[in-house]
Formats: sequence, structure tokens, C-alpha cells
Amino acid sequence: MLPLVQATEAERDWLLDVITDLVSAESPSGDGAALESCARVLTSRLTEIGASVDRLPGDAADHVRATWPGQGARVLLIGHFDTVWPVGQLQRMPVRRHEGKLFGPGVLDMKAGLGIGMLAARTLSTLLPVASRPHITLLATTDEEIGSRSSRAAIERLARESAAVLVLEPALPGGAVKTARKGVGEFTIVAHGVSAHAGVDPGAGASAISELVSIIARVEALADPARGMSVNVGVIEGGTRSNVIAEHASARVDVRVARMADAAGIEAAMRGLKAANPRVQLEVTGGINRPPMERTPGVARLYGIAQEVARDLGRELAEGQTGGASDGNFTAGIGVPTLDGLGALGDGPHAIHEHVVINELPWRAALVAGLLARIGNMG
Repeated sequence: MLPLVQATEAERDWLLDVITDLVSAESPSGDGAALESCARVLTSRLTEIGASVDRLPGDAADHVRATWPGQGARVLLIGHFDTVWPVGQLQRMPVRRHEGKLFGPGVLDMKAGLGIGMLAARTLSTLLPVASRPHITLLATTDEEIGSRSSRAAIERLARESAAVLVLEPALPGGAVKTARKGVGEFTIVAHGVSAHAGVDPGAGASAISELVSIIARVEALADPARGMSVNVGVIEGGTRSNVIAEHASARVDVRVARMADAAGIEAAMRGLKAANPRVQLEVTGGINRPPMERTPGVARLYGIAQEVARDLGRELAEGQTGGASDGNFTAGIGVPTLDGLGALGDGPHAIHEHVVINELPWRAALVAGLLARIGNMG
């Protein structure tokens, strides 16, 4: 396996150029023109390394699919090129190299991961004949940061055609891969009360705010840290003036579950919320929109293969779990063996100091390449 490391190290400058080009093409979720501009950069880079590239329909912009033919098992690489950063963020966060790190908006989450996947596929195309390679598909989506509404169906369809899914999201601190992620739900609670003058006739009103306050206490009590269940009321709104009994109030709630078995229960509890004041009407919408990625036997087996590859490359590979979600939640949720966190090592996703560790990039590409080859040979 050491030739893989040598091959990816030899392409370090190419990899850094690709990542720099992608980060320089700012691509916030929902901005169709910016996403399309980045898609053109990505397509050009994919084409130059021999991939067949096409588009899949998206909302703000199309998703990019690249394939490299092979006669081994099919493997799906997934990532996204939409970011949380607005156009113009480069003025505050210019792409720069400093003390062995590459900085820039979206570099860790997750344009460096896309570069790693591209170099892995390119390396196998160079080192192995078609008959000895897996069939590789790389899907780069445009809406992961906002829920993957338009890409989920394509992700799940391509996953069902594959023996395994490798997710190019950032690694855990220290380089560990992710074998479990929490599922995510979002709920909106709206209370409809009765307005009245707070000084002249307060008894004529029914405060939506007062009712929502008591509801929030019940919602937060649903959390069960021992089971990996968390509940966070992140946004509350309501009322119009201090001298008016509030007719309207709302709250947005984030829910995380570690086990799919808990998802139905917490959904039922949220939808079963009732107002104590009969003059206040309660409306609850939303639900679990990403299933948890659980450490199934298939996930564990895939991690075991990755450990073997890493040892052949001279390192140990740890595993871990995270409360954040990715598109790997979808693929693991339909039973396809999935390994996440195979992207870059760094720090600061969604933060002003977002960066990747440059020296780790070639090794991560070698790891993905070795894993692709091993899965392809196993069928």
C-alpha cells in the first residue's frame, strides 16, 4: 500500500490547487448563480482527470455526478459543495496558507474532502487497469447544509446500487472516522392566543407567550442524554407590544436522536403537546428529517476494512461518533454500509478560523484510494 502514499504525495500541489480553486468559487446554499459557478470549476477539474460528468436536478442548482469505470464492486463517494458562507466572505477569510494550514470559507466543510475523493479516484485510475478497479461514483450536492431536500432521492438511489458508501465529510479531531451520527429533527410550535389590552382588560386575553413558556419546559424535559437524545429550543418569537396580551408566539426546536427506535417516540411526544389554557390553540409541525447513522454490523465491517488499509499505510485509524448529521445518515438509514469522516483533518467548520492541515491531505487521499481498491476487490 505504500505506493499509494507515494502517488498521492506526488500530487500534493495538484490537490492544493484543486481545493484552492473550489474554495475560491464561493458557493452558499441557495445561491444558484454562485453554486453554478462552483459546479463549473468542479466539472472542469473532474473532466481533466478522466471522469465522466453529468448533472442531476436540484433546487437552486444541479448536483454534479462523476463516474470512473471499473469491473469491481460499485462504491459511492458523497460530498457537497454548498457552504454556510455568503458570497463576499473571502474578503474576511481569504484563501491562504499559514503554518502548515490552508484557510478559507468551506475548505474543511467540505471542499477539501471533495479534492481528497478526486485524488483518490485519479490515483486508482493511474495505478490500476479497469479490470482491477471498482466502479466509482462521486456525487457532489448543492443543498446538504440546508437539509438535502432535492438531493436525498438521488443519494439513496445511488447508494442502493453500491456495495458501500464513503462520505468525504471532515474527520474527527485526530483523524478518526465517523461510525455513528445522531439523527436530526426540526419542529415548529405555534401558539394562537387571544389579544387584549394588557392594562384595561387583561382577563379578556389569552397569552400565547405564557402558554408557549410552559410548553417549552415540557419540550426540554423530553431530552434523555443517557440515550443520546437532545432537545434545544433555539428560536422563540411572539407578541407585538408590551401592552398587548400576545395573540401569537412560536418556537423552533432542534431534536437529536442516536437510535432510530427513539425517533417515533419523540415525534409522537412533540405532536401530542396540548395547551393547558383551552383558549389557546397549539400547532406543531415538522419531524425527524435525517435518520441516525447507527453503528450497524455493516458499518462496523466497513470500518474494519478501513483499519486494515490504514495499517498498510503505516497508521492506526480510530473511530468515533458525532451529534452532527450528514448525507451519510440517509445511506446508513437505508441499510447500505457507510463510513463517514474520510475527508480532511482540520478545525473550525462554520467558524472564522476554518482550515485544513496540509500535510494530512495526501495521506487521507491514499486512505480513500486504498479503501476503494479493497472494497472493489471484495465485491
